[in-house]
Order: sequence, then structure tokens, then C-alpha cells
Amino acid sequence: MNKVVLIGNLTRDPELTTTTNGVNFCRFTIAVSRNFATSDGEREADFLPIIAWRAQADNCYKYLKKGSKVAVVGSVQTRNYEANDGTRRYVTEIVADNVEFISTKNSGTDSGEEDGGVKPQPKEDVVSKFEPIDDDNLPF
Repeated sequence: MNKVVLIGNLTRDPELTTTTNGVNFCRFTIAVSRNFATSDGEREADFLPIIAWRAQADNCYKYLKKGSKVAVVGSVQTRNYEANDGTRRYVTEIVADNVEFISTKNSGTDSGEEDGGVKPQPKEDVVSKFEPIDDDNLPF
């Protein structure tokens, strides 16, 4: 089974590219914190390249930016190619099946939170926006 589930923050803005056949794909890298600290008390992170395809790529490019927090479900893919200098290069990346936007460009990063999260609204404000519905107007 080849399945990966990751939660991390984008290290830079996503890049959208189109194949020669006209298929959009988006590349970005996320930093994922490790579960343990080093002997110095520092928590290290792994920087993992992600690739999303088609509509998912368009949405990632449109709504994500550096620092956005995302959850990625996908699979590990390895490939290799010959570089211009004749050396063989190996690439390991995560091919995203699903990308959940935990925070986005429009999340209001000025809220003071480092991860760009949404500032929660007080419950009373949310409830006061609802309008009463007359039971006689219900279709059931």
C-alpha cells in the first residue's frame, strides 16, 4: 500500500505549470514537523515536495500561499532523469490525491497567528445571523 497523510505549511508560493498536452499541475513544498525534539530541544521539520494535478492544481494555485497550512493525502512517487551535465538525478515527491486547505490566502493572516489560521468568531455573532423560518413554508 502506498498512502501518505501529511499536515504542514507551504514553504513558498505554489507554482502552476501546464504539460505539453494542456494538463495543469501545481508544485509546492510543505514543511512537516517531526514528533520528537533533538537533544538540544529543537523540533526539526522535513520539507516534502507535493504535486497536484488538474482542478486540484488550479485550486492550490488560486487559494494557497507561503505559510498556508494544508493537509495532503496522496502517494509517494519516485522518478529519475538525466541532467544536462550527464548525471542521473533522482526525485521523490508526494502526488496529492486530496489537498485540504486548513488556512488559505483569504484566512486573514493579520490575526497575529503564525500559521495564518482563521480567528474564531464568537458564537453569539454567528447565531444572530440566522433568520427565523416559518414552519408553514417548509416543503416537508
